[in-house]
Amino acid sequence: MEVKPVKGTHDILGADIILYQRIEDALAKTAHTYGYLEFRTPIIEHTELFSRSVGDSSDIVRKEMYTFLDKGNRSLTLRPELTAGIIRTIVNNKLYASQDFPIKASYIGPAFRYERPQAGRFRQFSQFGVEAVGLDSHLIDVEVISLGYNALKSLNFIDITLKINTLGDDESRNNYREALRAYFSEHIKDMCSDCKERLKINPLRILDCKVEEDQKIIKQAPRIQDYLTSDSKERFSKTVNLLDSLKIKFDLDENLVRGLDYYSEVVFEYHYISRDGKSFGALGAGGHYSHLVEELGGPNLAGVGLSFGIERLAQVVENEKLLFDAFPFLAFYIMPIGDVNIEKVYELNEKIHRLGYPSEMAYESKSLKALFKKAEKRSALFAILIGDEELEKEVLTIKNLRTKEQTSVALADFDNVANNIVEEELVELNEER
Repeated sequence: MEVKPVKGTHDILGADIILYQRIEDALAKTAHTYGYLEFRTPIIEHTELFSRSVGDSSDIVRKEMYTFLDKGNRSLTLRPELTAGIIRTIVNNKLYASQDFPIKASYIGPAFRYERPQAGRFRQFSQFGVEAVGLDSHLIDVEVISLGYNALKSLNFIDITLKINTLGDDESRNNYREALRAYFSEHIKDMCSDCKERLKINPLRILDCKVEEDQKIIKQAPRIQDYLTSDSKERFSKTVNLLDSLKIKFDLDENLVRGLDYYSEVVFEYHYISRDGKSFGALGAGGHYSHLVEELGGPNLAGVGLSFGIERLAQVVENEKLLFDAFPFLAFYIMPIGDVNIEKVYELNEKIHRLGYPSEMAYESKSLKALFKKAEKRSALFAILIGDEELEKEVLTIKNLRTKEQTSVALADFDNVANNIVEEELVELNEER
């Protein structure tokens, strides 16, 4: 009997795994340049962690969590997002007592949500993100936003638009929530069942509704800007002014509230438009939170974070061919010619591996035509032809498989030559692309 993957999950292998690794490495490297070090937290947590942090009014808690009872009759949940686990770790280990602020954490790992699978979105997915905890400043908010922007730039995204909004402080949000409740109460009979439920729990969530008819009602709803305190207005003004000075373009989206209840003050999403004008929607998002640490048993510390879905990024990177070096290719394919000393050829292959270049060799005696076909199938940049004569003279014949140019190189000079020709070839291929 053939067993299929669970719906909403997927295998990652072959060319895809190289793409995923390249994306993950770029994100982790960017986080490290900002001083964020990786935290690794459990995949399963007590359900209470998410009901308290993410919020009972969120779709994640209401509809999407994988929750079960263990053998000790404890309610456990496969994590639907990673921020709550990071904050729990900070609280459990009392990092706020032993580390300078802000505490900077990055993370990457699987998360689970029971939602409708679609392109780039799965029920098990990988999430990368960062959290900065302990300092309540627009400067830290902008640092996290800038980190995400530069992470996308490192993946060769060009036309990135930051959508940004503010939810204000506690007073702002409470006043705005009551204004929304009053407004939507007059229209709720004509809205979807989800909106009817959201009105009871948290009317801010109604702004997330994607139903077309409901959107017409939402457009006429009260605006958060009319309910902001002077402190929140000033903070948001400082945030957008600093983003402007950093040349990070943004659009104000007054309906942007994000899907997690713990957000306050600034919230944001990164959107991407392709070279031909196609919008790919949100690639990642985040926001500020004021009470999450305290809610999970720690002191009253603010924080800010962001996250990207790796599958979502991989889909767009592949469609747009943004990363040439994320796809499988060999730098060198070694072709033993005739009855050559195969052990010596193997030593050369190992030498290339130690230089850090992907290479393979033919272990069987085949015709040159067959060997070149193998090299082409492996997307090799160069072929190295080596026979008894080359071994005796300690030279290598290197052929560029794109230009068909062929040169002889002394074995002693191979290290330097390899560095130059591989780098030049990658530049040429990127320019052609």
